[in-house]
Amino acid sequence: MQLKVKYFKLPCYYSGIKIFYKFRRLYIHQMKIKNIYVAATMQHVGKTTSTLGLAASFKKQGINTGYCKPVGQKHVELKGSVVDKDAVLFADLLKLDIEPSIHSPVIIGKGATAKYLENPDAVDLEQMITNARRTLEATHDGVIYEGTGHPGVGSVAGVSNARVAQLLDAEVVMVVEGGVGSTIDMLNMTTALFREHNVPIAGVIVNKVLPSKMDMVKKYVKIWLDKNDLKLLGVVPHDNTLGYPLVWTIAKTINGVIELHNEKGFNKVEKILAGSLVDLDSLTKSSDNLLVVSSRVIDEAILRIKTISETEGFEDTPLSGVVVTGADPLSPISENYIKEFNLPLVRTELDTFGAVIKISNLEVKINRRTPWKISKAIELINDHVDIDYLIQNLKVDE
Repeated sequence: MQLKVKYFKLPCYYSGIKIFYKFRRLYIHQMKIKNIYVAATMQHVGKTTSTLGLAASFKKQGINTGYCKPVGQKHVELKGSVVDKDAVLFADLLKLDIEPSIHSPVIIGKGATAKYLENPDAVDLEQMITNARRTLEATHDGVIYEGTGHPGVGSVAGVSNARVAQLLDAEVVMVVEGGVGSTIDMLNMTTALFREHNVPIAGVIVNKVLPSKMDMVKKYVKIWLDKNDLKLLGVVPHDNTLGYPLVWTIAKTINGVIELHNEKGFNKVEKILAGSLVDLDSLTKSSDNLLVVSSRVIDEAILRIKTISETEGFEDTPLSGVVVTGADPLSPISENYIKEFNLPLVRTELDTFGAVIKISNLEVKINRRTPWKISKAIELINDHVDIDYLIQNLKVDE
Protein backbone atom coordinates (compact mmCIF):
# COMPACT_ATOMS: atom_id res chain seq x y z
CA MET A 1 0.00 0.00 0.00
CA GLN A 2 1.45 3.37 -1.01
CA LEU A 3 0.74 6.87 0.22
CA LYS A 4 0.65 9.38 -2.61
CA VAL A 5 0.36 13.14 -2.73
CA LYS A 6 -1.57 14.75 -5.55
CA TYR A 7 -1.84 18.45 -6.29
CA PHE A 8 -4.82 20.16 -7.85
CA LYS A 9 -5.96 23.76 -8.36
CA LEU A 10 -9.22 25.38 -7.41
CA PRO A 11 -10.19 28.79 -8.86
CA CYS A 12 -11.22 31.65 -6.58
CA TYR A 13 -12.68 34.94 -7.80
CA TYR A 14 -11.75 38.19 -5.99
CA SER A 15 -12.58 41.62 -7.49
CA GLY A 16 -12.99 40.02 -10.89
CA ILE A 17 -9.56 38.46 -10.83
CA LYS A 18 -9.33 34.68 -11.08
CA ILE A 19 -6.80 33.39 -8.61
CA PHE A 20 -5.73 29.74 -8.44
CA TYR A 21 -4.84 28.18 -5.13
CA LYS A 22 -2.86 24.99 -5.06
CA PHE A 23 -4.12 22.36 -2.64
CA ARG A 24 -2.72 19.04 -1.69
CA ARG A 25 -4.86 15.96 -1.47
CA LEU A 26 -3.70 12.79 0.28
CA TYR A 27 -5.12 9.51 -0.74
CA ILE A 28 -4.38 5.89 -0.15
CA HIS A 29 -3.50 3.85 -3.20
CA GLN A 30 -4.88 0.36 -2.66
CA MET A 31 -3.46 -2.77 -4.23
CA LYS A 32 -5.42 -3.78 -7.32
CA ILE A 33 -5.91 -7.45 -8.15
CA LYS A 34 -7.41 -9.29 -11.09
CA ASN A 35 -10.94 -10.60 -10.87
CA ILE A 36 -11.28 -14.19 -9.72
CA TYR A 37 -14.05 -16.64 -10.45
CA VAL A 38 -14.61 -19.47 -7.98
CA ALA A 39 -15.85 -22.50 -9.92
CA ALA A 40 -16.31 -26.14 -8.97
CA THR A 41 -16.30 -29.51 -10.66
CA MET A 42 -19.87 -30.15 -9.43
CA GLN A 43 -22.44 -29.06 -6.87
CA HIS A 44 -21.86 -29.25 -3.13
CA VAL A 45 -18.06 -29.48 -3.20
CA GLY A 46 -17.35 -26.15 -1.47
CA LYS A 47 -17.70 -23.11 -3.73
CA THR A 48 -19.36 -21.02 -1.04
CA THR A 49 -16.95 -22.25 1.63
CA SER A 50 -13.97 -21.33 -0.54
CA THR A 51 -15.45 -17.99 -1.60
CA LEU A 52 -16.12 -17.03 2.02
CA GLY A 53 -12.56 -17.87 3.00
CA LEU A 54 -11.00 -16.04 0.07
CA ALA A 55 -13.15 -12.93 0.52
CA ALA A 56 -12.40 -12.76 4.25
CA SER A 57 -8.66 -13.27 3.66
CA PHE A 58 -8.53 -10.60 0.95
CA LYS A 59 -10.38 -8.18 3.19
CA LYS A 60 -7.98 -8.92 6.06
CA GLN A 61 -5.07 -8.01 3.78
CA GLY A 62 -6.60 -4.60 3.14
CA ILE A 63 -8.03 -5.31 -0.30
CA ASN A 64 -11.34 -3.58 -0.93
CA THR A 65 -13.09 -6.72 -2.11
CA GLY A 66 -16.34 -6.93 -4.03
CA TYR A 67 -18.59 -9.96 -4.45
CA CYS A 68 -21.01 -11.11 -7.09
CA LYS A 69 -22.96 -14.25 -7.95
CA PRO A 70 -23.34 -13.52 -11.68
CA VAL A 71 -25.64 -16.47 -12.39
CA GLY A 72 -27.79 -17.85 -9.60
CA GLN A 73 -30.46 -20.51 -9.24
CA LYS A 74 -31.84 -20.54 -5.70
CA HIS A 75 -33.10 -17.11 -4.76
CA VAL A 76 -34.99 -14.99 -2.26
CA GLU A 77 -36.95 -11.78 -2.72
CA LEU A 78 -35.19 -8.52 -1.91
CA LYS A 79 -36.08 -4.92 -2.73
CA GLY A 80 -38.90 -6.01 -4.98
CA SER A 81 -36.61 -8.23 -7.01
CA VAL A 82 -34.94 -11.60 -6.64
CA VAL A 83 -31.38 -12.26 -5.51
CA ASP A 84 -29.37 -15.44 -5.14
CA LYS A 85 -29.22 -16.79 -1.59
CA ASP A 86 -25.42 -16.85 -1.60
CA ALA A 87 -25.26 -13.13 -2.37
CA VAL A 88 -27.28 -12.38 0.77
CA LEU A 89 -24.79 -14.44 2.80
CA PHE A 90 -21.94 -12.08 1.85
CA ALA A 91 -23.81 -8.91 2.84
CA ASP A 92 -22.60 -9.09 6.44
CA LEU A 93 -19.05 -10.25 5.69
CA LEU A 94 -18.25 -7.51 3.17
CA LYS A 95 -20.68 -4.87 4.50
CA LEU A 96 -22.61 -4.91 1.24
CA ASP A 97 -25.80 -3.05 0.56
CA ILE A 98 -27.12 -5.75 -1.74
CA GLU A 99 -28.32 -4.54 -5.11
CA PRO A 100 -29.79 -7.43 -7.11
CA SER A 101 -28.70 -6.08 -10.50
CA ILE A 102 -25.11 -5.75 -9.27
CA HIS A 103 -24.54 -8.61 -6.84
CA SER A 104 -26.89 -11.15 -8.46
CA PRO A 105 -27.62 -9.96 -12.00
CA VAL A 106 -28.93 -13.19 -13.56
CA ILE A 107 -31.27 -15.72 -11.95
CA ILE A 108 -32.05 -18.89 -13.87
CA GLY A 109 -35.05 -20.12 -11.95
CA LYS A 110 -37.67 -22.74 -12.66
CA GLY A 111 -38.94 -22.49 -16.23
CA ALA A 112 -36.29 -19.94 -17.26
CA THR A 113 -34.50 -22.22 -19.69
CA ALA A 114 -37.67 -23.00 -21.66
CA LYS A 115 -38.47 -19.28 -21.89
CA TYR A 116 -34.96 -18.55 -23.12
CA LEU A 117 -35.10 -21.23 -25.82
CA GLU A 118 -38.44 -19.92 -27.04
CA ASN A 119 -37.21 -16.33 -27.18
CA PRO A 120 -33.44 -16.02 -26.73
CA ASP A 121 -33.38 -12.32 -27.60
CA ALA A 122 -35.89 -11.28 -24.93
CA VAL A 123 -33.16 -10.46 -22.40
CA ASP A 124 -29.46 -9.77 -22.91
CA LEU A 125 -27.99 -11.86 -20.10
CA GLU A 126 -24.39 -11.11 -21.07
CA GLN A 127 -25.07 -7.38 -20.92
CA MET A 128 -26.56 -7.74 -17.43
CA ILE A 129 -23.41 -9.51 -16.25
CA THR A 130 -21.00 -7.02 -17.82
CA ASN A 131 -22.96 -4.09 -16.39
CA ALA A 132 -22.52 -5.60 -12.92
CA ARG A 133 -18.82 -6.06 -13.61
CA ARG A 134 -18.32 -2.40 -14.59
CA THR A 135 -20.02 -1.16 -11.43
CA LEU A 136 -18.08 -3.48 -9.14
CA GLU A 137 -14.71 -2.79 -10.74
CA ALA A 138 -15.25 0.95 -10.41
CA THR A 139 -15.77 0.70 -6.65
CA HIS A 140 -13.46 -2.15 -5.59
CA ASP A 141 -9.81 -3.16 -5.85
CA GLY A 142 -10.74 -6.74 -6.65
CA VAL A 143 -13.91 -8.72 -7.19
CA ILE A 144 -14.65 -12.33 -6.32
CA TYR A 145 -17.30 -13.93 -8.50
CA GLU A 146 -18.93 -17.13 -7.30
CA GLY A 147 -19.93 -19.71 -9.88
CA THR A 148 -22.99 -21.93 -9.84
CA GLY A 149 -23.19 -25.71 -10.05
CA HIS A 150 -20.76 -27.48 -12.38
CA PRO A 151 -18.92 -25.57 -15.15
CA GLY A 152 -21.60 -26.25 -17.77
CA VAL A 153 -24.52 -24.85 -15.78
CA GLY A 154 -26.11 -21.98 -17.71
CA SER A 155 -24.97 -23.23 -21.12
CA VAL A 156 -28.52 -23.46 -22.40
CA ALA A 157 -28.78 -19.68 -22.04
CA GLY A 158 -25.27 -18.97 -23.27
CA VAL A 159 -23.95 -18.20 -19.78
CA SER A 160 -22.02 -21.27 -18.72
CA ASN A 161 -19.50 -20.77 -15.93
CA ALA A 162 -16.70 -20.71 -18.47
CA ARG A 163 -18.39 -18.10 -20.67
CA VAL A 164 -19.22 -15.94 -17.66
CA ALA A 165 -15.62 -16.09 -16.40
CA GLN A 166 -14.52 -15.01 -19.89
CA LEU A 167 -16.96 -12.08 -19.86
CA LEU A 168 -15.63 -11.02 -16.47
CA ASP A 169 -11.98 -11.26 -17.56
CA ALA A 170 -11.44 -13.36 -14.45
CA GLU A 171 -8.97 -16.04 -13.46
CA VAL A 172 -10.52 -19.23 -12.13
CA VAL A 173 -10.03 -20.86 -8.76
CA MET A 174 -11.30 -24.41 -9.27
CA VAL A 175 -12.70 -26.30 -6.28
CA VAL A 176 -12.82 -30.09 -6.40
CA GLU A 177 -13.75 -32.71 -3.83
CA GLY A 178 -10.88 -34.64 -2.30
CA GLY A 179 -9.57 -37.95 -3.56
CA VAL A 180 -6.96 -38.98 -6.12
CA GLY A 181 -8.23 -40.78 -9.20
CA SER A 182 -11.75 -39.34 -9.20
CA THR A 183 -10.42 -35.88 -8.37
CA ILE A 184 -7.99 -35.89 -11.28
CA ASP A 185 -10.66 -37.22 -13.65
CA MET A 186 -13.06 -34.44 -12.67
CA LEU A 187 -10.39 -31.76 -13.00
CA ASN A 188 -9.36 -33.02 -16.42
CA MET A 189 -12.94 -32.90 -17.66
CA THR A 190 -14.10 -29.64 -16.10
CA THR A 191 -11.02 -27.50 -16.74
CA ALA A 192 -11.36 -28.31 -20.46
CA LEU A 193 -14.40 -26.03 -20.78
CA PHE A 194 -12.45 -23.08 -19.35
CA ARG A 195 -9.48 -23.79 -21.61
CA GLU A 196 -11.88 -23.80 -24.55
CA HIS A 197 -12.87 -20.24 -23.61
CA ASN A 198 -9.22 -19.21 -23.01
CA VAL A 199 -9.89 -18.54 -19.34
CA PRO A 200 -6.74 -18.80 -17.18
CA ILE A 201 -6.88 -21.00 -14.08
CA ALA A 202 -5.22 -19.38 -11.07
CA GLY A 203 -5.15 -22.61 -9.11
CA VAL A 204 -6.99 -25.53 -7.59
CA ILE A 205 -8.40 -26.08 -4.10
CA VAL A 206 -8.97 -29.71 -3.15
CA ASN A 207 -11.75 -29.68 -0.55
CA LYS A 208 -13.37 -32.14 1.87
CA VAL A 209 -10.34 -34.40 2.14
CA LEU A 210 -10.36 -37.02 4.89
CA PRO A 211 -7.75 -35.91 7.46
CA SER A 212 -6.03 -39.31 7.31
CA LYS A 213 -5.53 -38.92 3.54
CA MET A 214 -4.35 -35.29 3.40
CA ASP A 215 -0.69 -36.09 2.66
CA MET A 216 -1.49 -38.74 0.05
CA VAL A 217 -3.98 -36.53 -1.80
CA LYS A 218 -1.61 -33.58 -1.76
CA LYS A 219 1.28 -35.66 -3.13
CA TYR A 220 -0.47 -37.38 -6.02
CA VAL A 221 -2.87 -34.65 -7.11
CA LYS A 222 0.04 -32.21 -7.15
CA ILE A 223 2.00 -34.51 -9.47
CA TRP A 224 -0.83 -34.38 -12.02
CA LEU A 225 -1.39 -30.64 -11.58
CA ASP A 226 2.32 -29.91 -12.07
CA LYS A 227 2.30 -31.90 -15.32
CA ASN A 228 -0.63 -29.83 -16.51
CA ASP A 229 0.78 -26.45 -15.43
CA LEU A 230 -1.84 -25.99 -12.74
CA LYS A 231 -1.13 -24.66 -9.25
CA LEU A 232 -2.28 -26.52 -6.15
CA LEU A 233 -3.48 -23.72 -3.88
CA GLY A 234 -4.38 -25.95 -0.97
CA VAL A 235 -5.81 -29.18 0.39
CA VAL A 236 -8.64 -28.56 2.85
CA PRO A 237 -9.71 -31.24 5.34
CA HIS A 238 -13.28 -32.43 5.65
CA ASP A 239 -15.01 -30.83 8.63
CA ASN A 240 -18.16 -32.50 9.92
CA THR A 241 -19.54 -29.33 11.49
CA LEU A 242 -20.10 -27.73 8.08
CA GLY A 243 -22.63 -30.47 7.38
CA TYR A 244 -24.69 -29.98 10.53
CA PRO A 245 -28.24 -28.85 9.68
CA LEU A 246 -30.54 -26.81 11.91
CA VAL A 247 -33.74 -28.22 13.37
CA TRP A 248 -35.51 -25.47 11.39
CA THR A 249 -33.97 -26.76 8.14
CA ILE A 250 -34.92 -30.33 8.96
CA ALA A 251 -38.50 -29.28 9.67
CA LYS A 252 -38.72 -27.77 6.18
CA THR A 253 -37.16 -30.84 4.59
CA ILE A 254 -39.72 -33.24 6.05
CA ASN A 255 -42.66 -30.83 5.65
CA GLY A 256 -42.89 -30.66 9.42
CA VAL A 257 -44.25 -28.07 11.81
CA ILE A 258 -42.38 -26.85 14.90
CA GLU A 259 -45.10 -27.07 17.52
CA LEU A 260 -43.16 -26.18 20.66
CA HIS A 261 -40.41 -23.65 21.29
CA ASN A 262 -40.16 -22.25 17.80
CA GLU A 263 -37.39 -19.88 18.90
CA LYS A 264 -35.15 -22.90 19.50
CA GLY A 265 -35.45 -24.06 15.91
CA PHE A 266 -31.93 -22.81 15.27
CA ASN A 267 -30.37 -25.62 17.33
CA LYS A 268 -27.82 -27.52 15.24
CA VAL A 269 -28.05 -31.27 14.70
CA GLU A 270 -24.99 -33.48 14.67
CA LYS A 271 -26.54 -36.93 14.80
CA ILE A 272 -29.91 -38.58 14.21
CA LEU A 273 -31.24 -41.04 16.80
CA ALA A 274 -33.97 -43.47 15.86
CA GLY A 275 -36.22 -43.82 18.90
CA SER A 276 -35.90 -47.57 19.20
CA LEU A 277 -32.08 -47.51 18.93
CA VAL A 278 -31.13 -45.08 21.69
CA ASP A 279 -28.09 -46.33 23.62
CA LEU A 280 -25.26 -45.02 25.77
CA ASP A 281 -22.73 -44.95 22.95
CA SER A 282 -24.89 -42.80 20.69
CA LEU A 283 -25.71 -40.32 23.47
CA THR A 284 -22.14 -39.79 24.68
CA LYS A 285 -20.77 -39.03 21.21
CA SER A 286 -22.72 -35.81 20.81
CA SER A 287 -24.83 -33.32 22.72
CA ASP A 288 -26.64 -32.28 19.53
CA ASN A 289 -28.71 -35.38 18.85
CA LEU A 290 -32.03 -35.22 17.00
CA LEU A 291 -34.49 -37.82 18.23
CA VAL A 292 -36.73 -39.09 15.42
CA VAL A 293 -39.41 -41.28 16.94
CA SER A 294 -42.96 -42.52 16.46
CA SER A 295 -45.60 -41.06 18.73
CA ARG A 296 -46.36 -44.65 19.83
CA VAL A 297 -42.92 -45.25 21.37
CA ILE A 298 -41.71 -41.76 22.29
CA ASP A 299 -42.31 -42.33 26.02
CA GLU A 300 -40.06 -45.38 25.95
CA ALA A 301 -37.31 -43.45 24.16
CA ILE A 302 -37.55 -40.43 26.49
CA LEU A 303 -37.43 -42.63 29.62
CA ARG A 304 -34.36 -44.41 28.27
CA ILE A 305 -32.63 -41.09 27.55
CA LYS A 306 -33.46 -39.86 31.07
CA THR A 307 -32.13 -43.05 32.64
CA ILE A 308 -28.85 -42.94 30.70
CA SER A 309 -28.42 -39.21 31.40
CA GLU A 310 -28.92 -39.65 35.14
CA THR A 311 -26.64 -42.72 35.30
CA GLU A 312 -23.84 -40.97 33.40
CA GLY A 313 -24.27 -37.67 35.23
CA PHE A 314 -25.18 -35.55 32.21
CA GLU A 315 -25.82 -31.96 33.30
CA ASP A 316 -28.05 -31.23 30.32
CA THR A 317 -30.09 -33.11 27.77
CA PRO A 318 -28.16 -34.79 24.94
CA LEU A 319 -30.91 -33.76 22.54
CA SER A 320 -31.13 -30.67 20.34
CA GLY A 321 -34.64 -31.44 19.16
CA VAL A 322 -37.35 -34.07 18.69
CA VAL A 323 -39.13 -35.13 15.51
CA VAL A 324 -42.35 -37.03 16.18
CA THR A 325 -44.02 -39.13 13.48
CA GLY A 326 -47.58 -40.32 13.81
CA ALA A 327 -50.67 -38.50 15.03
CA ASP A 328 -50.93 -39.71 18.65
CA PRO A 329 -50.85 -36.90 21.24
CA LEU A 330 -47.86 -36.62 23.57
CA SER A 331 -48.15 -37.98 27.08
CA PRO A 332 -47.20 -35.82 30.08
CA ILE A 333 -43.93 -37.80 30.37
CA SER A 334 -42.67 -36.74 26.95
CA GLU A 335 -44.21 -33.26 26.93
CA ASN A 336 -42.74 -32.38 30.33
CA TYR A 337 -39.25 -33.49 29.24
CA ILE A 338 -39.42 -31.46 26.04
CA LYS A 339 -40.63 -28.37 27.91
CA GLU A 340 -38.08 -28.78 30.70
CA PHE A 341 -35.18 -28.48 28.25
CA ASN A 342 -36.90 -26.07 25.81
CA LEU A 343 -36.50 -28.51 22.94
CA PRO A 344 -38.03 -27.78 19.53
CA LEU A 345 -40.70 -30.36 18.74
CA VAL A 346 -41.38 -31.09 15.07
CA ARG A 347 -44.44 -33.04 13.94
CA THR A 348 -44.49 -34.63 10.50
CA GLU A 349 -46.87 -36.84 8.54
CA LEU A 350 -43.97 -39.00 7.32
CA ASP A 351 -43.26 -42.29 9.03
CA THR A 352 -40.05 -42.64 11.02
CA PHE A 353 -38.14 -44.44 8.25
CA GLY A 354 -39.20 -41.89 5.64
CA ALA A 355 -38.22 -38.98 7.88
CA VAL A 356 -34.79 -40.45 8.64
CA ILE A 357 -34.10 -41.07 4.94
CA LYS A 358 -35.05 -37.50 3.98
CA ILE A 359 -32.94 -36.02 6.76
CA SER A 360 -29.96 -38.25 5.91
CA ASN A 361 -30.05 -37.11 2.27
CA LEU A 362 -30.25 -33.44 3.18
CA GLU A 363 -27.58 -31.27 1.51
CA VAL A 364 -26.74 -28.51 3.97
CA LYS A 365 -25.68 -25.07 2.75
CA ILE A 366 -23.96 -22.37 4.76
CA ASN A 367 -26.32 -19.48 5.48
CA ARG A 368 -26.78 -16.50 7.77
CA ARG A 369 -28.49 -18.70 10.37
CA THR A 370 -25.30 -20.76 10.82
CA PRO A 371 -22.65 -18.27 11.95
CA TRP A 372 -20.40 -21.01 13.33
CA LYS A 373 -20.18 -22.45 9.81
CA ILE A 374 -19.16 -19.10 8.35
CA SER A 375 -16.37 -18.79 10.93
CA LYS A 376 -15.23 -22.37 10.35
CA ALA A 377 -15.22 -21.95 6.55
CA ILE A 378 -13.07 -18.84 6.82
CA GLU A 379 -10.71 -20.58 9.24
CA LEU A 380 -10.30 -23.66 7.02
CA ILE A 381 -9.46 -21.68 3.87
CA ASN A 382 -7.15 -19.32 5.74
CA ASP A 383 -5.25 -22.23 7.33
CA HIS A 384 -4.97 -24.52 4.32
CA VAL A 385 -4.90 -22.35 1.18
CA ASP A 386 -1.88 -20.35 0.00
CA ILE A 387 -3.57 -16.94 0.05
CA ASP A 388 -0.30 -15.01 -0.22
CA TYR A 389 0.66 -16.82 -3.42
CA LEU A 390 -2.77 -16.20 -4.91
CA ILE A 391 -2.72 -12.48 -4.12
CA GLN A 392 0.81 -12.02 -5.46
CA ASN A 393 -0.13 -13.68 -8.73
CA LEU A 394 -3.32 -11.66 -9.05
CA LYS A 395 -1.69 -8.25 -8.45
CA VAL A 396 -2.09 -5.73 -11.23
CA ASP A 397 0.97 -3.61 -12.04
CA GLU A 398 0.11 0.09 -12.17
